[in-house]
Amino acid sequence: QVQLVESGGGLVQAGESLKLSCVASGSIFSIIRMGWYRQAPGKERELVAHITSGNSPTYADSVKGRFTISRDNTKNTVYLQMNSLKLEDTAVYYCYVDFMAGNLKRVDSWGKGTLVTVSS
Repeated sequence: QVQLVESGGGLVQAGESLKLSCVASGSIFSIIRMGWYRQAPGKERELVAHITSGNSPTYADSVKGRFTISRDNTKNTVYLQMNSLKLEDTAVYYCYVDFMAGNLKRVDSWGKGTLVTVSS
C-alpha cells in the first residue's frame, strides 16, 4: 500500500550531473530511513547512499565526494544529487524506504528503479 515514485534518471555524458528524486506515499506512520541502491548489469545490487530520520547520511566509498543524499521530511521525498558522473555509475537506481506503516509494523518498500546511463 506504499508507493515509491522515482524520477530523474537519464542519459548523460561523463562528468555531468543528475538529480534523482523519490516520493513515498501511502500508509506511512513514520519514515526511519530512505536511500538509494543501484544494480549494474551482471553485478549485485549495492547500497549507494541512505539517510536516517536524524539526517545522518551513509555513502558507498565509490560515490563519496561526488554524490549527496538529502531528504524533505514534509514531502516524504529523498534526493540523490550525482555530480562528476563516471561510466561505472551506469546502473538502475532503486529507491527504498524503511518505515513504520500505519499498522505500526516496520517494513521496507522498493521503487521500480530508474536507469542512469553515463557515456563517454
